[in-house]
Amino acid sequence: MIRIAIVGDIGSGKSHIAKLFDYPIFNADLEVAKIYRTNRQCFKNLKKILPKYFLSFPIQKKEIIKAIVENGANLKKITKIIHPEIRKKISFFLKKNIKKEIVILDIPLLLENRLNQKGDIIIFVQSKKIEVIKRLKKRDNFNLDLLNKFKRIQLSLSYKKKKSDFIIRNNFNNKSAKMNVKKILKKILKKIL
Repeated sequence: MIRIAIVGDIGSGKSHIAKLFDYPIFNADLEVAKIYRTNRQCFKNLKKILPKYFLSFPIQKKEIIKAIVENGANLKKITKIIHPEIRKKISFFLKKNIKKEIVILDIPLLLENRLNQKGDIIIFVQSKKIEVIKRLKKRDNFNLDLLNKFKRIQLSLSYKKKKSDFIIRNNFNNKSAKMNVKKILKKILKKIL
């Protein structure tokens, strides 16, 4: 099984690029949202360490945002509870797709949390900063303070780029994104055949 990991800046279009590969995807953001909606134990653990913010189950996104914006240290506390759950979900995803030729890992903090393995193919999604900000502002719950707190826990983009096997320049044009993905996939498949 080939593991292709998609990395890049927040809002650079990683999830969209991941979908274009047309292989099973592990999307960490969607899994985290599921944990907030369905995992009572995580809720209890969060309520225990941050009772001021987590009042009732299921966990609301606005509660998470408020906890992080009011105190940046809360991000680490939340991460400590959520990440073991994410690791379990990744493990389950990989077992479920063991017979697949390729799987896609759309995990924003892949390198930061050392979730990558030797042999992973890392693809860096590069987008113009001005385009990224424009897209982020359209998102529900956009909060610049929150964005900056998340960026502080991330490795630099130059480091991620250096660690990558391929770079996709995402100009948010679907046609060129598809072409870039096709070219990279061809190179990857040529290497393994």
